[in-house]
Amino acid sequence: MSSDPTQNDNDSPLSAAVAQKPIGQALAEQRGWDRAALIGRTITINRPRDEVYAFWRDFRNLAQFLENIDSVEVLDDRRSHWVIKAPHGVVEWDALLTEDQPGAVLAWEAADDAQIRNTGRIEFRDAPPGRGTEVTATIVYDPPAGDIGRLVAKLFQKEPKMQVRRDLRRFKQLMETGEISTSEAPDAAPRG
Repeated sequence: MSSDPTQNDNDSPLSAAVAQKPIGQALAEQRGWDRAALIGRTITINRPRDEVYAFWRDFRNLAQFLENIDSVEVLDDRRSHWVIKAPHGVVEWDALLTEDQPGAVLAWEAADDAQIRNTGRIEFRDAPPGRGTEVTATIVYDPPAGDIGRLVAKLFQKEPKMQVRRDLRRFKQLMETGEISTSEAPDAAPRG
C-alpha cells in the first residue's frame, strides 16, 4: 500500500473516500476543527519542474487556472489574501505559506479567522524521463455547513474534490500550451 494517504491500492472513488475519511477526521482533531475533508490529486505536466514550481509560486498566477479564484493578493513573502467564488457567495481569507522548498514543495495554512479553514500542500517531482513534472495537490478543509454544504457544493459543481481535478487539468493545459481550452463560444463581432 502507498505511504501517501491520498492514494489507495483500490483506485475506485468509493474506496478512496472510505480510506480518506479517518485521515480527515485525524487532521480535524489535530487542528481543533469539528470535521475535515481531504482531497488528493496528482497530474503529470510536460514541462520542467522548476518552471512549473515557479509559475505556481507566483500566487498571482493562480487566478488564471483555478476556476473559483477571483483573486490572490500577495501581501508579503509568506502571506497572501484569497477571494473565492463559492456556491453561497464570495469567501475571503488570508493564508500563510508554511513551507517553501524551491522546485519541490509549497504548503500553506489559512489564518485562524478564515471563513473556510483550510491547509494544503503542492508537491513537484520529476516525472519519468521525458515526461516532465508530477504535481500533487493535497488539501484539507473544514466544509462549511458540514455534509449538507458539501452536497450543495457538489450539486453546483463547486465541490472541492471535483474542482481540484478540473483546476489541475486547466493548469496542465496552461503550462503545456499557453492557453486553457474552453467550450464557451468566443465573443462574436457584431453583425451589421
